Amino acid sequence: MVGFFISKTSWTRFGRLMPWIIFSTPFAVISYFLIWFVPDVSSGRMMWYLLFYCMFQTLVTCFHVPYSALTMFISREQSERDSATAYRMTVEVLGTVLGTAIQGQIVGKVDTPCIHSEEKAGINSSVAMEEVNMTHNTGSLTDTKNAYMIAAGVIGGIYVLCAVILSLGVREQRASKLESDEPVSFFQGLKLVMNHGAYIKLITGFLFTSLAFMLLEGNFALFCTYTLGFRNDFQNILLAIMLSATLTIPLWQWFLTRFGKKTAVYVGISSAIPFLILVVVIESNLVVTYLAAIAAGISVAAAFLLPWSMLPDVIDDFSLQHPDSRGHEAIFFSFYVFFTKFASGVSLGVSTLSLDFAGYQTRGCSQPEAVHTTLRVLVSAAPVALILLGLLLFKLYPIDEKKRRENKKALQELSREESNSSSESDSTELANIV
Repeated sequence: MVGFFISKTSWTRFGRLMPWIIFSTPFAVISYFLIWFVPDVSSGRMMWYLLFYCMFQTLVTCFHVPYSALTMFISREQSERDSATAYRMTVEVLGTVLGTAIQGQIVGKVDTPCIHSEEKAGINSSVAMEEVNMTHNTGSLTDTKNAYMIAAGVIGGIYVLCAVILSLGVREQRASKLESDEPVSFFQGLKLVMNHGAYIKLITGFLFTSLAFMLLEGNFALFCTYTLGFRNDFQNILLAIMLSATLTIPLWQWFLTRFGKKTAVYVGISSAIPFLILVVVIESNLVVTYLAAIAAGISVAAAFLLPWSMLPDVIDDFSLQHPDSRGHEAIFFSFYVFFTKFASGVSLGVSTLSLDFAGYQTRGCSQPEAVHTTLRVLVSAAPVALILLGLLLFKLYPIDEKKRRENKKALQELSREESNSSSESDSTELANIV
């Protein structure tokens, strides 16, 4: 929610977006590392993790909102902003691949033995579990903790490096009129933004499709481990999904410029449906699973790229409808980031509760049949239903290619009028001085 208050007033006061990124980076890295650090206390660990996880998410929001909004401040041309969005999302997904590979390979090398169901059986299950933990975990637990902290340190270093490159390599552009406009209050701007129909339709469609893919990503590792039986391969399968997504983002960028963004949304996101069904219908087969993962990655690329590519078009449409109300880009991007995090939280909550009700056994070598059924629903049936609902909402989204071109032409004319008006004003002032 902190992103809501990185408003136009704050940006105008600081003059640019970059201070938010520079300020949040070191604290975000520290809080991320402390999430994986296990304090040597007998109680209060839950509060420790909750505190630093909330702090990390808040600081990431302080980074993500201005970082995303930079798209609107590096160019006023739609084609250039679309290209910048494609590059940004390619690198974001590549960063996700890098993070998945680093943490997966470092942590995956640690041998953490699973617990057989017969070891959990008995009249006093808590005592049995304690004995099993003492037997299996004395050495491996320390190794696991060290592996997670090493991975967190490496990822934190990459975070800092990328933030330095961003702050030194990107320069935002500001129109003089924007700088001279009287700031509109946050709540006035929020009311205007929330009454803009195109934006509401876009973020609701984005919410449901994001939730679909987060349910898939959040439960696919468990599905591969227990339901499909690929305990030693699930990290590579997840890596295949993200690599496929990275490599196909340029393809979707070409597709949206050739056929339009709404068409790209329908084709790209819906293309995941056959493979989501296939992966749970067929018998366990590693080759088919890899093929389905690669195909799902193609759709993940579309889900990453297209909603963010459509947001600048909504802001242009808003600017034409409210020409006297400028500088609300932060509100648009803040709510986009908020709904991303909201979808992540809902996905985590639904998955945890569903698996708990199904009888999920932590670190078990096998799971009850109810857990397998729940995992099939979470990685197939639920995402398919959410994708279909999201596509229906995208159908109501009013900005098609024709409308986008009309808005582009109108904005160019408005820009010329403002430029001419500014030139006339400067000439008048000069004449008065003379």
